[in-house]
Amino acid sequence: MRRLYVFDTTLRDGEQSLGITLNVQEKMEIAHQLVRLGVDIIEAGFPASSPGDFVSVQTIARDLKGVTICGLTRAVEQDIDTCAEALREAEYPRIHTGIGVSPVHMEKKLLLSPDQVLERAAAAVKYAKKYMSDVEFYAEDAFRADPDFLVRVIAKAIEAGATVVNIPDTVGYANPWEYGELISYVVNHVPNIDQAIVSVHCHNDLGMATANSLAGIKAGAGQVEGTINGIGERAGNTSLEEVLMAVYTRRGGYGVESRIHTKEISATSRLVSRITGVPVPDHKAIVGANAFMHASGIHQDGVLKDRETYEIIKPETIGVPENTISLSARSGRHALKHRLEELGYEVEGEALDHVYRRFLELADQKKEVFDQDLYALMGDTAVDETVSLKRLSISTTGIDMATATVTLEIEGKTLTDAAFANGPVNALFNAIDRLTGNEATLDDYTLKSVTRGSEALGDATVKLRYSDGAVVIGKGISTDILEASAKAYLNAMSKSSLFKPLHK
Repeated sequence: MRRLYVFDTTLRDGEQSLGITLNVQEKMEIAHQLVRLGVDIIEAGFPASSPGDFVSVQTIARDLKGVTICGLTRAVEQDIDTCAEALREAEYPRIHTGIGVSPVHMEKKLLLSPDQVLERAAAAVKYAKKYMSDVEFYAEDAFRADPDFLVRVIAKAIEAGATVVNIPDTVGYANPWEYGELISYVVNHVPNIDQAIVSVHCHNDLGMATANSLAGIKAGAGQVEGTINGIGERAGNTSLEEVLMAVYTRRGGYGVESRIHTKEISATSRLVSRITGVPVPDHKAIVGANAFMHASGIHQDGVLKDRETYEIIKPETIGVPENTISLSARSGRHALKHRLEELGYEVEGEALDHVYRRFLELADQKKEVFDQDLYALMGDTAVDETVSLKRLSISTTGIDMATATVTLEIEGKTLTDAAFANGPVNALFNAIDRLTGNEATLDDYTLKSVTRGSEALGDATVKLRYSDGAVVIGKGISTDILEASAKAYLNAMSKSSLFKPLHK
């Protein structure tokens, strides 16, 4: 079988669509999990886009081993210089440069003639090759380009030294048979195509990103690009987990195999969802909560007789094990550690002690702790040590007015204040603002139940926007929804460089 290289762009194409900026620590956490998943290339960012993105790419390039680290550029020498510097310490660096090739991009956006685009494409690849041997060229909006012109551009890029050529459906306009035909056309008409790997990069505007990517792979592509959970511009990118499991489940039909560790898929999906604050729909293929749930009586009867009647993928294949251990306040560290390992988490030493203490606090409030509770527990990022929640109380007057009294420990000092508003959550956030001097704008607030029943955990997500334009995401969990909300608010605040607690 042909080797399929997996190119993950969650940290670049995925992040830029979220309206938020992930910090270096968050990007590193995702990057390490992508290594465990077994992706071949991580596109860590667009170094020339901002100082923060430069530092993120530089840090990931320096610290991650055993995987290619890629940075995006335009066909601009300054972009390429910046990208090369960010990747300087990478074990396996790659520059990803390119230019628009469709008539609308050339005429309306670039204001260039086709011959000028050809010249810039070749020049960008040649310039990038001065820094490193591995250079990927993207022909932006390739699907809407003239096929013969596309062939000329790709041939020039390979002649200039491109090792990978990316044929994107940038606006998600293709359907599977057309996209497959385009990849076949490139493979059969570019004279030097044997000197490069063909890559597919599809968007989901018409809901066909996964199907188009698979059609491209079947037609001869050797690399697939996408994001975890399909996050990305507009309607999103190809969901890598969907492509990977389609190839795994129907590998005879595609003639390719990857080096992905499928048991890490579920853990990777949940980590990306938690850090980005983008929930995974219950009905999402492969990683949704209902992906292996059988509600119909006919289906339940069939699965009980033989799971293959209605399951084409075993849950444990993607890291969702069958629950054989009941966890409660009487469970020890070993049982908790074992279950967390089954769910894809590795915790040792002090980290395990910390998680176990939080587990016991939760177990004291619930009769039984379920997998969904553990996912939430592991995703409940600790609030910055300079500010922690000690107590809160809410009182209401009628249906319109609520007063919140909050006690925080701020840099070792215990402070209490109160605020009122037209609802308990609003009052709670106002009280925290008074105590901390926070001036961010609340962009979004969501609250959901982690598990069913009266003892369910509340999982709160807060999105704050600061005056510098940065948007940060905070998460908090608790069996008390107001406590979960306060934790999420404080967690978001702690991630902003503009947050400076008041000294009272």
